[in-house]
Amino acid sequence: MQPVSPTAEASDRLEVRLAESDEEVVAAQALRYRVFYEEMGAKPTSAMRERHSDFDDFDRVSDHLLVIDRAKGKGGAGVVGTYRLIRRQVGESFGRFYTEGEYDIANILANGGNFMELGRSCVDAAHRNGATMKKLWDGIAAYVFDHGIDLMFGCASLPGTDPRQLAGHLSYLYHHHLAPESLRPRALPHLYVDMALAPADSHNPRRALAELPPLIKGYLRLGGFVGDGAVIDHQFNTTDICVMVKTDLITAKYRAHYDRNVRDPSGED
Repeated sequence: MQPVSPTAEASDRLEVRLAESDEEVVAAQALRYRVFYEEMGAKPTSAMRERHSDFDDFDRVSDHLLVIDRAKGKGGAGVVGTYRLIRRQVGESFGRFYTEGEYDIANILANGGNFMELGRSCVDAAHRNGATMKKLWDGIAAYVFDHGIDLMFGCASLPGTDPRQLAGHLSYLYHHHLAPESLRPRALPHLYVDMALAPADSHNPRRALAELPPLIKGYLRLGGFVGDGAVIDHQFNTTDICVMVKTDLITAKYRAHYDRNVRDPSGED
């Protein structure tokens, strides 16, 4: 992956890059455990609890994007943010994608082009700020640019497992951001929860967007859209939706930034 900002000042203590060792992947898994299980109340398996680690079969075939705070230490010691990325050819070689445990993604497989699945996004509580999130998004943009990704998709979560309490969020997403039919995934029949729990005119769209969790709001602001049906994830104590983002805006923005750095080695905007 090309460096996101090759001329960044040395004083910038945050860096973003892919994991380069097993030790760094283990650190990302430990961060995921702290956030998902200790902080957000997800239910770990006995093996996860014993190791204080969130892990599954997908970790060994994924690229792990990391934000590292050099002030905390080098490598794994400094990991404060992470995303898990699985390119199309990798997931197809592995035989499945994580999202397929909740959604029928046949339309994405048929029409999604050179896509990637993303997930397991989390940031250390002490680093939940604009700087860390910007680094994560810079890293995703660079990855998309480097690999010619056309579409990103994955499961995103709303807190809680009672759809009635999330009716405003789910209905807004369904009525205003439903994916085109040619790409639209659908929750598996035995997991399907209707998202259209309120009429389209029952909420203020601007307010509804502003009240969404930051990650989902970020996807939508990039032109993202959602699949049909929500899924209750009892292990993670969340209600999941499938989010897709065409990468045109991300690629164009990154290319403009990269071109500016090439023309102006100082890196200043």
